[in-house]
Amino acid sequence: MSAKDRIRWDDIYTKRNKAFPQPDTLLLDYVPTVDEESEMRALDLACGLGQNSIWLAEQGYIVDLMDISRVGLRRARAELTMRNLRSANLLQVDIDKLVLRRSGLCDGLHDICPETYDVIAVFRYLRRPLFPIIKEAIKSGGRLIYETFNQQYLQQVPEFNKEFLLADGELETVFSDWRIVYHDESSHVTQLVAVKP
Repeated sequence: MSAKDRIRWDDIYTKRNKAFPQPDTLLLDYVPTVDEESEMRALDLACGLGQNSIWLAEQGYIVDLMDISRVGLRRARAELTMRNLRSANLLQVDIDKLVLRRSGLCDGLHDICPETYDVIAVFRYLRRPLFPIIKEAIKSGGRLIYETFNQQYLQQVPEFNKEFLLADGELETVFSDWRIVYHDESSHVTQLVAVKP
């Protein structure tokens, strides 16, 4: 992404209805309960307005919200403040430039450390080069909750960029070495919940 992409997403979130969206139901169904004995961390990658992050914070997770849009993150911050939630880190990041920091010295802005997150949530976002980073960033026993458009979406929006659409079985294949808890691609959206061995 570039400054052009940030400007486009800022414009989208500026024009979006002022009612704050509800968290995605896949998240509600498959996020593990927080173990009160230990800190549990979650990453909401390409979080948009942050509705999923906010729900995760309400469940007791320490949450990193990553998005390129200043406007989206600003709205998320306002909602976090209104709900008196302090266990969230808002990170304006060009996600295409994320790197996996194997040294363990992460600056929290453009790095993701291995074995950091108990949950990573990704909704309506697809960048295939991030798959290995996501796989390494989740702790053993941690969970990925992923939902995005697949090629059936072209029946509804024929001009949609095919680069950002999953092929049949693609996501399940990428995470075939994990325990698949849930998988569905019977509509224009692919959903996957997987646990890292």
